[in-house]
Amino acid sequence: MQTYIAFIRGINVGRTRSVPMKALAGDLETAGLEGVRTYIQSGNLVFRSGTADRAELAGCIGGVIEASRGFRPRVLVLSQQKLQQAVEANPFPAGEDDPKSLHLFFLDAKPKDPDLGRLDAARAGREDYRLVGTVFYLYAPDGIARSKLAGQVDKALGVSVTARNWRTANRVLEMALDAADG
Repeated sequence: MQTYIAFIRGINVGRTRSVPMKALAGDLETAGLEGVRTYIQSGNLVFRSGTADRAELAGCIGGVIEASRGFRPRVLVLSQQKLQQAVEANPFPAGEDDPKSLHLFFLDAKPKDPDLGRLDAARAGREDYRLVGTVFYLYAPDGIARSKLAGQVDKALGVSVTARNWRTANRVLEMALDAADG
């Protein structure tokens, strides 16, 4: 059994695309995932599975949500090791003291031809970013809500992304490490 993390994009935002996380955890266990745990209502899951195919796992989670809620969100599945590597590779240690200023955008694939010029043009104030493999780090010490750069990431990289702030990434990693030990 391997421990995985699933980040579900665009659920439980406003009144649309509602997915009760406790019910989802039960439905996913019925579908064969083990030890499903959730963190807050924004689509963060930790689970174990004997299946090694992350795309198959993402398809399973998306299918369960579609069957119960009538829509299929994007789901990105990472191994516990991949999330740990992303956290350890943080190029902006100053953001660790203000976890809302640091965001990790997880990419579903490595960008073939990223438009970094577009990102540079959108950068404002003290914002900075780094693209490291399939993780895009955004440091926005003046606030993510004002960041025009944040809204350009998926367009400029040309791949599907889902973002989590530093606090969430670390909390989900803690949960994954606990699940792997248990």
